[in-house]
Amino acid sequence: MKKLALLTAFCVLATGAALAQSSSMQSKVLTLDRAISTALEQNVTVRQAINNSDAAQSGVTAAYGSYLPTVSARGNWSRQETIQPAGIRLVSGQPIPVDASSSTSNYYSAGLSAGYTIFNGLGREASFSQAVSNANAADDAAVRTSQSIVYSVQGSYLTVLRNRQLVKVSEENLKRDQRQLERITESNRVGALSIGDVYRQQSVVAQDEVSLIGAQNTYDKSIADLLSLVGLEVSEPYQIEDPSIPDELTPADISGLNARVAGFQDVRQRALAARPDYMGAKESYSAAQSGVTSAWSNYFPSVSASAGYTLGTVPEFALLTKTKGISWGISINWTLFDGFQTNRSIQNAVVQRRNAELSLLQAERNINVDVKKALLDLDAAGKQYDASLKSVQSATQDRRVAEERYNLGSGTLVDLLTANAGLVNAQVSKVNATYNYIIASRNLDYVVGEKKY
Repeated sequence: MKKLALLTAFCVLATGAALAQSSSMQSKVLTLDRAISTALEQNVTVRQAINNSDAAQSGVTAAYGSYLPTVSARGNWSRQETIQPAGIRLVSGQPIPVDASSSTSNYYSAGLSAGYTIFNGLGREASFSQAVSNANAADDAAVRTSQSIVYSVQGSYLTVLRNRQLVKVSEENLKRDQRQLERITESNRVGALSIGDVYRQQSVVAQDEVSLIGAQNTYDKSIADLLSLVGLEVSEPYQIEDPSIPDELTPADISGLNARVAGFQDVRQRALAARPDYMGAKESYSAAQSGVTSAWSNYFPSVSASAGYTLGTVPEFALLTKTKGISWGISINWTLFDGFQTNRSIQNAVVQRRNAELSLLQAERNINVDVKKALLDLDAAGKQYDASLKSVQSATQDRRVAEERYNLGSGTLVDLLTANAGLVNAQVSKVNATYNYIIASRNLDYVVGEKKY
C-alpha cells in the first residue's frame, strides 16, 4: 500500500510538472518593455532609419578625406615590334641591298604622385560642415523614428489592456444577468413573476453573450495587431501582462503627473530643447547654409600642390631604376567666366536654405501645436476619469436600488434593465477614461521627446 501511495503521488507530481511546463511553453509573457525592445530590433522602419544614419556617417568620412593628400601610383609596360622589309638603301650614294629584318623592344616605366588642395575658396570646409550637419540630421531622424515606434507600441499595448478590461466588464455583466435570470425563473416557477419577465431577461442574457463575443474578438484582434507591430509571429500565443501598468488610477498617480507639468511655456521649452525632429530641422538648415558657402567658393581661385617621382622609360626592366625623375610644384586655377553656372548654383543653394528655414519654422509651430493639444488631452482625460468614478458610484447605487425594488415587487424589470445598462456604460466609460489618461500621459512624453531609446 505504501508503494502504491508513493507511486500515485509521484505520478501526480510528474503530471502537474508536465502540465506546468507545457503551459509555460504554450504561452509567453509579453511585457511592455519587452515589446518595445523587440520592436526597436525588428521594426523595418527603425532599421531603415539606422541604416540611413550609418550612410550619412560615411559622408562625413569622405568629407574629412578632402583634407588629406591624394596619392597614386602607376606602372607601365609596353612592347614594340618593328618590321623592316627588304630593299635598297643608299649609303654615300651607293645602292646597297638590305635584307628584311624585324626588331622587338620592351619599355618599362613607373611613377608615384601626390597632390594636396591648399585652398579652394572654403569649399572644402563648407562641404565638411554640410556633411556633419547631414549626419546629425540623420541621427536625429533615427531617434525620432524610434520614439514614434515606441509610442505606437505603447498605444497598441494599452489598447490590448483596455480591451481586456472591457472583456471583463462584459463577463461580469453576463454573470450578473445570468444570476438575475435564475432568480426570475425561480420566481416564475412559484408564480411570483410573469413569464414575460423570463423571456425578457433571456433576451438580455443573449445580448450579453453577443456583446461578450464581440469584446473577446476585439481583444484577440488587438493582440494580433500588437504582435504584428512589434514583429513577432501572430501564430504564437502570448500573454500580455505588465505589472507596472495599473488597471485603475489613484489620486497620487494623477497629482504626480500634474506636478511634472508646470505649464505650456515650460513644456514647450523642454520640447524645443529635446525634440529630435526639431534638432534635425536645425541641422538641415545648417547644412543648407554650408551649401551656400560651398556654391560661393567657385568664385575664388583654387591653390593646389603636387609632387611626383618617376622611373623613366627604359628598354630593360633591370635598368628601370637607372633613370629617375622628381617633380614638384604649386598651381593656381581661377575660372574667370563659366557661363553663369556658378551663379545658378548659388541661387539654387539660397533657395534650399530658404526652404530649410521655412521647415525649421514649421517644425517649431508643430511643436507648439503638439504641446498644446497634449496638455489639453491630458487635462480632459483627468477630468473624464474623475467624472467616470462618480458615474460608476452613482450607477452602482442606482442598480442596487432598482434590484431591491424589483425583488420587493415595487419596481419593474424595465427599471432594473435600465439601471443595469447604466452601470455597464459607466464601467465601460471608466475603463476608457483610465486608459485614455495613461495614453495621454505617454503622448505628452512623446511630444516632449526627452526619452531616448
